[in-house]
Amino acid sequence: MFNTALSAADLVFLAKGAGMTILVTAISVAIGTLLGILFGVIRVQLGAKLSLPLTFFLDIFRSVPLLIQLVLANAFMGMVLRLQVSGFTVACGVLSLYTAAYCAEIVRGGIDAVPATTRRAARSLGMSWMQDMRYIVAPLATRIALPSWIGLALGVMKDSALVYVVQVTELLKSTQILITRLQEPLFLLLICGAFYFLISFPLARFGGYLEKRWSHD
Repeated sequence: MFNTALSAADLVFLAKGAGMTILVTAISVAIGTLLGILFGVIRVQLGAKLSLPLTFFLDIFRSVPLLIQLVLANAFMGMVLRLQVSGFTVACGVLSLYTAAYCAEIVRGGIDAVPATTRRAARSLGMSWMQDMRYIVAPLATRIALPSWIGLALGVMKDSALVYVVQVTELLKSTQILITRLQEPLFLLLICGAFYFLISFPLARFGGYLEKRWSHD
């Protein structure tokens, strides 16, 4: 018969870790998406050559492993700038830029996928650039980019497990703490995986619902 030392208090502890994972993910994805839209539009408007400095900056966040980014950012804030910044702030800041770097490519790809003839037709009707972007490009690009954005959001949620290196106790770190105390790694990791599934499944299903609905419009 299976016996475990896991208590209700331990489950509450894991739930708090899951709450921290959701909070870090929500803040990072929200800020990163806004920055990604801005960076993506800038890259499209300026072209490949003029946007080269921005592209290089974003490539840094796409190329360097997230774990290294977190450690370096935390060290830079404390040792170089001499700022007392919490690990939570560092985690959200780095994950936001990390999200923005990938989201900018998603946005750029979505805008470029809108047929040029459609945009020219809009301009020939007297639409301004802003009206073209708002009424023509944004709706079409959103449909194209949504699946990739959903995947990015889910990826950021899972990548948030690395913020333990800046002393943020999220879901995986909470699980590791309990594993050290209870010595039941497989059972606790199973529960941890269930928490991650409960967090990510609604987002994935919501994205699928939107895709299905828009495909019939």
